[in-house]
This record gives sequence, structure tokens and C-alpha cells, in this order.
Amino acid sequence: MYSDDIHLRLHRIRAERLRQEAREATAHRPDARPLRTRLGWTLVEVGLRLATPRGPQAALTARLDY
Repeated sequence: MYSDDIHLRLHRIRAERLRQEAREATAHRPDARPLRTRLGWTLVEVGLRLATPRGPQAALTARLDY
């Protein structure tokens, strides 16, 4: 019926279209590094708070640093 060449050509055409769509989608997106950096440092801060031993007085007082 059809040779394998036609399927390979159709696959390459579709793959190129998908790559082009991905390039267009990422070209209009703002840089995600500032959000990623803030999230990373927030996770570091939470980890340090969890790893720091608390004294007996800390259990009685609630402290929110917002």
C-alpha cells in the first residue's frame, strides 16, 4: 500500500510544527527565574526554620513574620 517513507515524512512535518508552536509559546513568556528564585529561597527559609531546635519558650508564643 504506502511505503514507510510517507509515514516518516508526515512524522517529520508534524514534529517540526510542534517545535515551532513550542518556540512561539516560549517566546512570549516572561522569564520565570525571579519566581523560581523567590520560591527556592522561601523553601530554604522554611527548611532552616524546621531544622532549628526550638526552646521551651517558643512553644508558648506564636510568631508570624509577615
